[in-house]
Amino acid sequence: MAAQDKADDKYVYDFSEGNKDLKDLLGGKGANLAEMTNLGLPVPPGFTITTEACKAYLATGREPDGLAGQIEAHLESLERGMGRRLGDPQDPLLVSVRSGAKFSMPGMMETVLNVGLNDRSVVGLSKQAGGNDRFAWDSYRRLIQMFGKTVCEVPGEEFEHALEDAKRAKGTKNDLDLDADDLRGLVDAYKKIFAKHTGREFPQEPREQLDLAIRAVFESWNAERAILYRRQERIPADLGTAVNVVAMVFGNLGPDSGTGVAFTRDPGSGAQGIYGDYLANAQGEDVVAGIRNTVPLQELEQLDKKSYDELLGIMARLEEHYKDLCDIEFTIERGKLWMLQTRVGKRTAAAAFVIAGQLVDEGLIDLDEALHRVNGAQLAQLMFPRFQLDHDFQPVAKGIGASPGAASGKVVFTSARAVELAAEGESVILVRRETNPDDLNGMIAAKGILTSRGGKTSHAAVVARGMGKTCVSGADELEVDVPGKKFTVGGQTVGEGDVVSIDGTTGKVYLGEVPVMPSEVVQYFEGSLDPEHIDNALVRAVHRIMTHADGKRRLAVRTNADTGADAARARRFGAEGIGLCRTEHMFLGDRRELVERLILARTDDEREASLAALLPLQREDFIEIFREMDGLPVTVRLIDPPLHEFLPPLEQLAVNVAVAQERGEDVAKEEALLAAVRRMHEENPMLGLRGVRLGLVIPGLFAMQVRAIAEAAVAVAGSGGSACPEIMVPLVGAVQELETVRAEAEKIIAEVVGDSGVEVLIGTMIEVPRAALTAGQIAEAAQFFSFGTNDLTQMGWGFSRDDVEGAFFWRYLELGIFGISPFESIDRDGVGRLVRIAAEEGRAARPGLKLGVCGEHGGDPDSVHFFHEVGLDYVSCSPFRVPVARLEAGRAVVDTDGSDSR
Repeated sequence: MAAQDKADDKYVYDFSEGNKDLKDLLGGKGANLAEMTNLGLPVPPGFTITTEACKAYLATGREPDGLAGQIEAHLESLERGMGRRLGDPQDPLLVSVRSGAKFSMPGMMETVLNVGLNDRSVVGLSKQAGGNDRFAWDSYRRLIQMFGKTVCEVPGEEFEHALEDAKRAKGTKNDLDLDADDLRGLVDAYKKIFAKHTGREFPQEPREQLDLAIRAVFESWNAERAILYRRQERIPADLGTAVNVVAMVFGNLGPDSGTGVAFTRDPGSGAQGIYGDYLANAQGEDVVAGIRNTVPLQELEQLDKKSYDELLGIMARLEEHYKDLCDIEFTIERGKLWMLQTRVGKRTAAAAFVIAGQLVDEGLIDLDEALHRVNGAQLAQLMFPRFQLDHDFQPVAKGIGASPGAASGKVVFTSARAVELAAEGESVILVRRETNPDDLNGMIAAKGILTSRGGKTSHAAVVARGMGKTCVSGADELEVDVPGKKFTVGGQTVGEGDVVSIDGTTGKVYLGEVPVMPSEVVQYFEGSLDPEHIDNALVRAVHRIMTHADGKRRLAVRTNADTGADAARARRFGAEGIGLCRTEHMFLGDRRELVERLILARTDDEREASLAALLPLQREDFIEIFREMDGLPVTVRLIDPPLHEFLPPLEQLAVNVAVAQERGEDVAKEEALLAAVRRMHEENPMLGLRGVRLGLVIPGLFAMQVRAIAEAAVAVAGSGGSACPEIMVPLVGAVQELETVRAEAEKIIAEVVGDSGVEVLIGTMIEVPRAALTAGQIAEAAQFFSFGTNDLTQMGWGFSRDDVEGAFFWRYLELGIFGISPFESIDRDGVGRLVRIAAEEGRAARPGLKLGVCGEHGGDPDSVHFFHEVGLDYVSCSPFRVPVARLEAGRAVVDTDGSDSR
């Protein structure tokens, strides 16, 4: 019965049966083709094979029961509607077979055009086109090339070399100069290439072509580049792709035909206007592949005003319908406009903010939706520096600013070299004639991408925008010689390893490294730009959305800061306190010797002398910080370094003593130090004498710090300020540890504070798994918890962060064991569960327990959403990440499902 139910599953939908809300089932492309069909727009007829069919195929290695019959039925319906049969020698129906996952993955999966052509139907296609032999043979060579590379893994460069040979023989660099006879010869060459690599002739049966193309699209979901892209964009691996089978319309029929991509607003800046690329006498893949430089969409008005006006009307209608920037693919076939795709378009970080603000002004969305449509990763991009061009820097070339940013680095010409140099810590700029999906590894590794071909809709541009990478495309002054590892421009030669700088906003290319300056968004956050009185759409949009986020969020945002300067900057960025002040950072530099003496002290007098010297230094540190955070809470973590950070390295010290002894020098002091270091030496200092353990073993250490904190707070209060210190005891694993420290601390605080009105809270850092699991007990002795998710991740996974990230995380990411490093974004299922348990059990024991997080995850966008869900009171992060956390804390309130906001 179950097998029968499976056979009855619906795997194929006509475009008239779907809508834009069925992306999970029909993929983004299929759902939007259905939506446009139902809107009455000119969409070529076709059908969509669902993501469920793909998942079933990938799970079993064969098509699910019932799929073949459903495809046959929908194909017959399509043939009846078109009045043609697939591959009919006299009057052929041709189709495209295109992938379409829920989330846009530009160029990562497969497309095959002109399916149904063979040695007989190519003649019929020519007749159908009024005797246009050139068009028919051009379409046939495209099929063999795409089918060979996509379906049968024939090396694409062999087809490209054959095309270059044909153009060379013709004495041209333009494929449009090849006539029908040239293309007929090219088809013969392509067939030979196909047979050489596959061991069979190019398939002549149209239905076999269709079936093999559909399977190839299914299988492309698990292609290496698709997997890599999904990891980069955090797209789930279990979604599968739909397959769209669409009746072909032809943009390569002559000068009255063409193909293009249009945006309803500029995807680079968000500015309103007419943006896009058009290519006459071409098929759609020519535009995104960047093999010929396009013309601006506005030029279509002179070439075909009727189609141009109709396209503008459709663009306006689609933007109003989707209430967002739309990315549109279209073809004109002898003056007839056809819509081939629409989707909510990828955009740069700047455009995302500007467009969101514009749509609010136009009444299409409200501020909650505007907040949903931007994210912290985009805001972080906007805070990167930009080029400072007040020096004598002259561009050597200018292309199209395809993805904003300022990037400098060593030139490389292959993806493999980009990955290699980036792994060595080098900044690189990947230079190509045009990129293709196989370049994804190098694009991820590079700081920026520079191409000599293509426009704003080329593969390089679309993928770079999606990843937030700087990109300049279509810099056609560059003569790129990939085999020679060089490019020439203006009589100058730039070789691999030479440094260039590219400006993804202006499209300008510079030789050498150009200095950078702070972005306008950083200047706004620091208070040097007034958003109400500046002609800058981006700054105004950021201000507006940040103001709304601050009004919506429940989570407070604090900063991690150890100095007055850091505290002041974080406060300008909107921090509402300090969630982590690391006191061990105050013991470095000139003070290191005092701490070393304290740790190695053998007598009470030696220890008391060291503590007495440290007390006034600590007090002044805290006074400076409390003054900067006037009235805001400051969580001070008592000293928590691994012991070895304050002791001389044992091996080096032993060598120094041995050498001195060999020379006959007096080494009594050094020998005593060596003996002490050997006594204190630990095999695994990260799990040794640190945190609360160090405070309990070295009498007076924590007491000195507590006294310094309390005295500093009283001093600030006495001078008219306000201090709100919170003392955090680190590395607690048992409530008895905290009780012992708290008892001593409360005596000192009571003695120092007196009737000054200063209130000091005492809490602990939850960073040991046992602490999370016994949080109910620990909460009885703690007034607050702060989750130290760095150590909690280390101990929860059994990882040493300093060792594992470079050692094997790359392999775990490659194998899909990690979607992202657990140190970058919180592991919800494991470490996150420990946080949830501790929060629930802690508050059950102490209802007013204050909860925060101060690990690196406090500034990670996805993690902020998790901390909101768990019910924490605040997150704390580095000063630079404070605006990101503020934004994401607001988004956490308005986002019921953040998965669609990428």
